[in-house]
Amino acid sequence: MAVSRAVPAVHLHIGDQLVAEGTAGVFDHLWPVDASVQGPVPLAGPDQVDAAVRAAEAALGDWRSWKPAARSEVLRRLAAVVRADREELARLCVLDNGMTLGMGQVAVDVLADYTDYYAGWADKIEGRVTSTPGQSRELAYTVPEPYGVVAVIMTWNSPLFSVGMKLIPALAAGNTVVLKPSELTPYSSERFMRLVRDAGIPAGVVNLLIGGAAAGDALVRHPVVQKVSFTGGPATAKKILAACAESLKPAVLELGGKSANLVFPDANLQAAAMLNAFSVCGVLAGQGCAIPSRMLVHDDVYDEVAATVVETARNMPIGDPFDPATVISPLVTKAAQVRVLGMIERADSSGAGKLLVGGGAPGGDPAKGFYVEPTVFGDVDPASELGQVEVFGPVLALLRFSTEEEAVRIANATAYGLASYVWTRDAERISRLSTQLRAGGVYVNGAPPVIGCELPFGGVGISGYGREGGQEGLFEFLRTKAVAIA
Repeated sequence: MAVSRAVPAVHLHIGDQLVAEGTAGVFDHLWPVDASVQGPVPLAGPDQVDAAVRAAEAALGDWRSWKPAARSEVLRRLAAVVRADREELARLCVLDNGMTLGMGQVAVDVLADYTDYYAGWADKIEGRVTSTPGQSRELAYTVPEPYGVVAVIMTWNSPLFSVGMKLIPALAAGNTVVLKPSELTPYSSERFMRLVRDAGIPAGVVNLLIGGAAAGDALVRHPVVQKVSFTGGPATAKKILAACAESLKPAVLELGGKSANLVFPDANLQAAAMLNAFSVCGVLAGQGCAIPSRMLVHDDVYDEVAATVVETARNMPIGDPFDPATVISPLVTKAAQVRVLGMIERADSSGAGKLLVGGGAPGGDPAKGFYVEPTVFGDVDPASELGQVEVFGPVLALLRFSTEEEAVRIANATAYGLASYVWTRDAERISRLSTQLRAGGVYVNGAPPVIGCELPFGGVGISGYGREGGQEGLFEFLRTKAVAIA
């Protein structure tokens, strides 16, 4: 049965108001499958940014005074309505940016799981007594408190992931939020706001602004906003930090990576090769922050692994993201397609690696959209652009190593540090590498990042700082007050 391509009307959600017009103009959203216009998206101006922040400020007193058990209960209701709306939310994820329907369904499931997880934390936020009986003349204790109004700025590759990892723990901690998705991905966020209302979360606790860089800058600089949580690239993060520095405002940043996957001869080589090829080319068409886009393979098994990777990539179907058979979805914009094809051309012409498969835009129906063929380079120079810079497209770089020490050195030789992956059956090697690899997370033998909401996720270096997920993700939205009574 054909899936509807209808999109909802997009609004700015400010307090209890649904605003259809943005004072910064209109953005025409394109369907990346064929570049057709899907509909207008209102862009918030500075006055509407201020109105949304003020609405969040007005709702804060009541929301933070709710009993923790009540916040827990309403978050569980939100998780339930998200699950009940799974198919529609997933459909809108596809219409947002062209991700496959299967990935859209995963995104909804992850959002629901994070919501349930942090609902369980909402009534367990506790301080501690620090006085020692008989040793002090004062009673001292700590109180974890919400920051207040928090700005959540999301990138376009998977907005519902960011909602689960950012917005939900902020609410569980007692903050109110102004949520700013990209104008490139407005539809799933619009639907989510309806579910927020259906769950019974009060007006103003969650506000939604669609807008470009100017709206984001106004939101970050607003004096009422107490903390910023941002997912995106290092260049934008530097601008956000410069704005935050004016008032010494804290931020948590998740900024992508150039993650290495170390494959040793004792690994399950077929599983390692097939999963790596799919993770880089088939998951969001390579538009993922923690994908293992550098595959480091031991010399003894390099040829075998490379052959499996190439065969896997060559047989990944490109097409309509609503078709269950499709693996390769389009990139989000024409500009993204041009940028990725430019990196491929430079890598090929400079000799940075040997092009093994792919390398261009596909023909046929996909030629109308923003697709790039699944592309694999072999024998990539670790110091080249392809070996150092995040591509954010379906491009995998294969690199050789001969010793464990060399593999660690190559893996750590980038400015990024979000994730590292290891394939080996050697328990002692796993223990060594988990310490030696410079990354926010180390994932072994196919273990995925992000999906498990109990684990913190975040990076080092230009991959950012702060953590999302787990207990640490909750603490990002709490600050500790000390109280002492003489």
